[in-house]
Amino acid sequence: MSVLPFISLGMQLIGGLQQKKAADRAAEAAQKAGEFNAQIIERDIDLLQKQRDIINKQFSIDSFRNREAFEREVQSVARSRTAFAGFRMSEGTPLEILKKNAREVDYQQRVDEFNNSVVNMQINDAQEEARLNAELSRMEGGMAAASARSAGTASLISSIGAAAQTASSAGLFGSKTK
Repeated sequence: MSVLPFISLGMQLIGGLQQKKAADRAAEAAQKAGEFNAQIIERDIDLLQKQRDIINKQFSIDSFRNREAFEREVQSVARSRTAFAGFRMSEGTPLEILKKNAREVDYQQRVDEFNNSVVNMQINDAQEEARLNAELSRMEGGMAAASARSAGTASLISSIGAAAQTASSAGLFGSKTK
């Protein structure tokens, strides 16, 4: 009996095993790449949170400074001009002017609060989008890994089948019946 069928049989099995190992390594690399991309995307979530914190702190500072500026630059000027003109501040037109000024600044404060809440909603949306993208990256990595493993398993099964065919053709499983 020739040694050639044994060599062919061994080469087919070794080739199938090597393809399976290569597919498993590719699967692991795909899984790692998906996880790495997800971690980069999740870093954006943290950056968005920091952005939110900065925006909210700035809003708080601006609100405080605007109230101080309103009192210093608007109301106190109106009071001093009214007093200088000899009018009483506790009733009539001077009081109405002060109330109108206060309503204007309250309105502006509500507009600023609304705008700040819109920015916070936009950040929430961006964070959710980043979270979903990270999840998608992990899923894509898992899918690519499963595909590579499946291809490796199919290759191994195919090489085992080819090796069995070679062994059978060479009569390694016993005598052929006609």
